[in-house]
Amino acid sequence: MTSLLTSAFIYLFAAVVAVPISKRLGLGSVLGYLLAGVAIGPILGLVGQETESIQHVAEFGVVMMLFLIGLELDPKLLWKLRNKLFGLGSLQVILTVGAIAGIAHLCGLSWSMSLAMGCVLAVSSTAIVLQTLGEKRLLNSPGGQSSFSVLLFQDIAIIPILALLPILASPELLTSLQSAEQHSGNLLEGVNNYVKTLITLSVISSIVFGGYFLARPIFRYIAASRMREIFTAFALALVIGIAAMMSAIGLSPALGTFLAGVVLANSEYRHELESNLEPFKGLLLGLFFITVGADINFRLFFDDFAVILAITLSFILVKAIVLWGLGFIFRLDRLNRYLFALSLAPAGEFGFVLLSFSQQNGILPQELTDKLLLAVAISMLLTPFLFIAYDKLIVARASHQQRENDAIEDQNDVIIIGHGRYGQIISGMLISCGYKPTVIDYDATLVEGLSRFGLKTYFGDGARSDLLETAGIDKASLLVIALDDKEQAIKIAHFAHHFYPHLPIITRAYDRLHVYDLYRAGARNIVRETFDSAIRSGRLALEELGMDKDKAKQVAEFYYHRDRHSLAEMASLYDPEMSVFSNERMIARAKELELETKEMMQTLLQGGEVDWQPGEENRSDK
Repeated sequence: MTSLLTSAFIYLFAAVVAVPISKRLGLGSVLGYLLAGVAIGPILGLVGQETESIQHVAEFGVVMMLFLIGLELDPKLLWKLRNKLFGLGSLQVILTVGAIAGIAHLCGLSWSMSLAMGCVLAVSSTAIVLQTLGEKRLLNSPGGQSSFSVLLFQDIAIIPILALLPILASPELLTSLQSAEQHSGNLLEGVNNYVKTLITLSVISSIVFGGYFLARPIFRYIAASRMREIFTAFALALVIGIAAMMSAIGLSPALGTFLAGVVLANSEYRHELESNLEPFKGLLLGLFFITVGADINFRLFFDDFAVILAITLSFILVKAIVLWGLGFIFRLDRLNRYLFALSLAPAGEFGFVLLSFSQQNGILPQELTDKLLLAVAISMLLTPFLFIAYDKLIVARASHQQRENDAIEDQNDVIIIGHGRYGQIISGMLISCGYKPTVIDYDATLVEGLSRFGLKTYFGDGARSDLLETAGIDKASLLVIALDDKEQAIKIAHFAHHFYPHLPIITRAYDRLHVYDLYRAGARNIVRETFDSAIRSGRLALEELGMDKDKAKQVAEFYYHRDRHSLAEMASLYDPEMSVFSNERMIARAKELELETKEMMQTLLQGGEVDWQPGEENRSDK
């Protein structure tokens, strides 16, 4: 018992230490788990032979992940992404598997081993790529959307790959594995193919039938008990039962649970299933990756360093070439082709799963599996550096080579910097009222596209003082900063306030902290981009809870002005040199303001008069 508890503590403590550090460094949680395993295994030697047994348990996290992936496959989303998902995604998998398998076969491997190697290395890291694209705000770019579509298809393709791999098994390797493992647990061993096919189809049909007709009434019955732990127990029992049933007939447990997830994707209990199973999936997957890291053969790494590095760089290059070509065929511009190719070129976490599966099923020998394991891990470690190369080399050079700033011919009363979804609304309102603003944006595609609609927009960097002077900032009556780049907005506000202190500035803010920074830069008319919609939502919430519409409108208007007043006071106490949560003066004043607001609100709700009117000095937010 003591040994079990000690091992559990070591695994959990290693994850708690390594994963937050890895995420902070931008390496992602998967690499954090791998590094934790490396630390407690090859480096410190804190774990030993029990790693293999733990890995068999932890592999159930993969089964859960595929069940949750199935739940996420909303038919509407699949239909929306159908062209890129089934066109771009399928071509990427097929061409990459074919290219890597062909090269591996030329290097002397059998076709079965070559195809298995191609399947292992064709998939990319969903966890690392999507997280990094989201952090860099590139997920909605054409390259980001293409990457998302391919990653989604790869997740779906894991199922047929898991079904295909056992067919590629080497008879020699399979014989040695079966001799080491006398009983496989397959109930259909020795059964003729006709009966085996009939039983297999019956089991799959029962999963589909049960998901559609039996699972919902059972979920409804359990949900009526209002006992969350019983719902969790049934969700686990459902996944474990399907996995056990598939294993019993010699099929992949992941295939059955994925199918069950797809069947339940439109169920009203989908979100409840996700929230209950997500922690188990995350913990078991993390444990699986730790055991993979703990099992890495570093002696092999140093002995065959050149070979492993050559394998890693070769498949990254092959995948990048395939992805670049597909990006060209699917008409991605040059910058997005680079993003698409570099983000998906390394291997992913499913590579570890497929390697483990391939080795256990006698498809790849242990020595080759160990080398590929190291190659996959190294390529994932390189993923953040490829994104850095994209930012620092490719984007920087592309920005340098972009067309020169447009020559601004007009000098109007209003200058608007930023013409995206936010700036377009402002310029549209002003134009409809008879004003003619000078609009500047740094997105060449957007500028060219808007010009086709007759919306005159100048291409240029609004943070450049010479461009603003050419636009006539010295004669302007108003400057509107509608950028979503926080640093750029602060820089422009500081320049305008310093050199043109009498020029009114209206600027967009991301959140409260951005408001404080803009306030220090000299801006006073600062608009949080979600503030008005949040106030409106709050008013609707009060109405739904039974409050009179006129009273809800009055409350919303009061809170609107009161929050502006409070934000102005907080901004005056803000110190960028210290954390907001360490600024005692801000904390103390925030508590006072919150109490004052609550007392005023209660007076207002009871029909009294609130002796407070917003003055012009409180125009720190709208």
